[in-house]
Amino acid sequence: MDTPETRPEWAVRLRDERKAKVGTVADLARTMKRESDKLPSITDLTRMIRGWERGDHYPSEKYRLLCARAFGTTEAELFHLNERPHVPMPALSLQSIAPDADLYQRIVRTLEDPRRVDQPTADWLATCLAEHRKVEDSIGSRPLLGVVRQQTHIVVELAQSARGTLADTMVDLAAQYAQFVAWMSLDIDDQAAALAWYDRAHDWALEIGDVNMATTTLSMKAHQAWSAGNARRTVRLAEAARWHDGRVTPGVRGMATQMAARGHALAGDARPARALLHEAEGLIRQAAGHADDEPVWMYFYDETWFRLQRGMTELYLSNWPRAVELLTAGLDGLPPSYKRDRAWYGSCLARAHAEAGDTAAAVQVALPLVADAVELNRHARKELIDVARRKTPQAAILEEALAAAESSSAGHQAGRGRRGGDG
Repeated sequence: MDTPETRPEWAVRLRDERKAKVGTVADLARTMKRESDKLPSITDLTRMIRGWERGDHYPSEKYRLLCARAFGTTEAELFHLNERPHVPMPALSLQSIAPDADLYQRIVRTLEDPRRVDQPTADWLATCLAEHRKVEDSIGSRPLLGVVRQQTHIVVELAQSARGTLADTMVDLAAQYAQFVAWMSLDIDDQAAALAWYDRAHDWALEIGDVNMATTTLSMKAHQAWSAGNARRTVRLAEAARWHDGRVTPGVRGMATQMAARGHALAGDARPARALLHEAEGLIRQAAGHADDEPVWMYFYDETWFRLQRGMTELYLSNWPRAVELLTAGLDGLPPSYKRDRAWYGSCLARAHAEAGDTAAAVQVALPLVADAVELNRHARKELIDVARRKTPQAAILEEALAAAESSSAGHQAGRGRRGGDG
């Protein structure tokens, strides 16, 4: 059970302020909901607040401001934002990565002279990467890619300067950064950059003998092939990832196995696809029993995620009822903060309903996803456009919502461009 001693100071303070000034967690959720009708449901907000108060996740700026308003204070006072120095390198403004005074000086000295890189600085960079991964789940790749690229170049320079055992630590970190940059590049459809960064991550993994990362990069290259509709390459790369089966964790093996299944499904080969999914499911259950043994970049990989993957695979095998069942169950277990993934799997669910002939259900699922699909996930946007092209009155409503979202998004992009030019 969490105690004030095991939770971050900001989480303890948030809970104390809530109890003193608002009441129950549900009371705070209702207060925040009154401030903005664009927030998640009361139930989802309640779950999020409990997570903050346990210290599971640091609230985004929007939610920090809403909490501060509810308590009649300021964001800076509630979260003590002025107590720590600013991050001394390109990064999002996250309290969870703000260094204390001693660490700040270490980082500054390292940036001035990369040969002075030490373990605390390496640990801090690993924390930055972990926090940016979580943020990317909510805001997508575009706002984050530039910052992480700059961090990656710094990490690579430090890896070249590190000595002794720390050299392997920094190369490992460089591989992880490269894999993350590759993922985000693919997410914005920069195929060449994605492939190049996956290759670099794979090379660095081989350099230090990290078979988990080497396998992961092959699995992700299989994912890239799947995104391009190349079933044969998807299967071959996924099978190449499985060459290391005896030396990698169950979760990493499970990822490679389900990628092979997706390749077979893309080709319409149901029997091998379902056999591989059955194998992958067993591996994921093994991984769930030893979650701490999995690499840090596998934080998202659990039974909920696999259920969604299985639903998506059944969608490609034209098994609409089973796809609806699995995708619905998976979405029920996916945290609200995973906005990009919720947009994608929600769009898959909408398509499954549409293919089954229930356009009304498809549009009901799709409408709440439109804004996030347009802003955060190009694949989800394409799926929703496909659903909107059905010749029914309900589909016309979705088509209008997509057009409005596209117009709003274009306006926001233009506004950002003007502000950037003014600077």
